[in-house]
Amino acid sequence: MSQISASLTAILDLEPLERNLFRGRSPKSTWPRVFGGQVIAQSLYAACKTVEDRQPHSLHAYFLLPGDPEIPIVYEVDRLRDGRSFTTRRVLAIQKGEAIFAMSASFQVDEPGFEHQMPMPKVPMPDELPDREEMAKSVLPHMPDAVQAYYQRKRPIEIRPVELERYRTGGKMEPKFNVWIRAMETLPDEPAFHQSVLAYASDLMLLDSSLIAHGTTVFDQKIQGASLDHALWFHRPFRADEWLLYSQDSPSTSGARGFSRGLVFDRQGRLVASVAQEGLIRPRPDLR
Repeated sequence: MSQISASLTAILDLEPLERNLFRGRSPKSTWPRVFGGQVIAQSLYAACKTVEDRQPHSLHAYFLLPGDPEIPIVYEVDRLRDGRSFTTRRVLAIQKGEAIFAMSASFQVDEPGFEHQMPMPKVPMPDELPDREEMAKSVLPHMPDAVQAYYQRKRPIEIRPVELERYRTGGKMEPKFNVWIRAMETLPDEPAFHQSVLAYASDLMLLDSSLIAHGTTVFDQKIQGASLDHALWFHRPFRADEWLLYSQDSPSTSGARGFSRGLVFDRQGRLVASVAQEGLIRPRPDLR
């Protein structure tokens, strides 16, 4: 397994401390704070370890404090309810004795019911888009330095954006952004692992979609951006090591906050998950 993918496996390799307590660690990086998707993924996986015979269908979370990547994170799982059809868990992520993140997750037994979904947008398939090496050679050299650094960064999730040109052309545009994502290597078959990996990936760029309508990005040094809350719903089974289309839009920004949504489709066009997030998008006071 490559060093890049091993870091993703290590992220979800939680150490059991005692019943309902787990410890997670951050991969080595130059980031000054813990990536939000990492905390979402570890919290969900910790909750999954306390539930049998049913899968998560939703999570709702709040980012409370920035996490320190140099310090392990302790995850405390509260078993709120074990019902006949649904199970509820609450998770606190703790560093230095303080909660940095809080999440509730609901699990449901597998059962049949009504079926409908929104159609997948008509976008190029991942094979029609430049891969990481092609982007580095022919696309990224024409992009701002911060965008180049972000997309060239080694990470366990492969990203192929559809509307990458928006970073180069600038200007106010319709607030939508489509990105194909997948884990870099084959993952274990455990469904909870794939759900946790998607939870990790769901926070990679969602906040940025709220700035498209304003002709700027989270890479602009004049913008102070941070995820405030995050919600994720799982609709159908999927594999996170196969291509998934993350179709994002932003219905509203107000009060220095941007609201963004995402629909996640597999290559066959099945809607497998939905995401919603509100984040801080505040002009930096010292750079106004």
